Amino acid sequence: MQFDDLDSRMRVYETANDRCVPPQTYIVARLDGRGFTRLTKETCAFKAPFDEAFRDLMVQTTEHVMTCGFNILYGYTESDEISLLFHLDETSFGRKTRKLVSVLAGEASAVFSLRLGRAAAFDCRVSELPNVDLVVDYFRWRNEDAHRNSLNAHCYWMLRTQGESPRSATAFLAGMTVAEKNEFLFANGINYNDLPSWEKRGVGLFWEEYAKVGQNPQTEEPVVVTRRRVAVDLELPTGEAYATFVRRFLHEEE
Repeated sequence: MQFDDLDSRMRVYETANDRCVPPQTYIVARLDGRGFTRLTKETCAFKAPFDEAFRDLMVQTTEHVMTCGFNILYGYTESDEISLLFHLDETSFGRKTRKLVSVLAGEASAVFSLRLGRAAAFDCRVSELPNVDLVVDYFRWRNEDAHRNSLNAHCYWMLRTQGESPRSATAFLAGMTVAEKNEFLFANGINYNDLPSWEKRGVGLFWEEYAKVGQNPQTEEPVVVTRRRVAVDLELPTGEAYATFVRRFLHEEE
């Protein structure tokens, strides 16, 4: 059998399930650390419930996937996950979901592993969102998830330091309201409102323009040029203010 015949016959099995995100549909990819509870608490022993070194690893990984060849407007990371908002006109790999998922997971896994010094892996999923409001709701959802997980984590690890087992600490928190959890922390010396914003609401990354002084190669005179770089925001707003914050990136693409 000629190679071309064999190639066309077999390639169909690779591409039979290919799916492309339709045009004029927003793509949001979410990367999630695989087995990161064991990685962070047992293998590497990061501080609980939050560790700045781990946060920085996640921020660096987010910046990498924002700059590895895709047109990404906004990146958001909380805990061991990363969300990426693509430009509406993104056309990489023909918008094939299998390519987006595999490349992003591979890029994130590689750079995180290199910086950590040991193997780590991310999975990836894609949301196809038909309008701006749903994009904003997506990021509000992850922002609120960060807040919920943060409060629970601080309560859980407070109980663990007091000698509770994982099971008893989880049972103690079951059914408690947000107010009760805040009161529990306050009674044990932690004012949750005073904790760093990034612990409670995650971290945002976006592109910003800045002025850079260069030199005209012909005249050797100094010139000011505009460049782009990824900015990191550790103090994200909340509620409607966060919705307005996210909408700003959607307006910038127009």
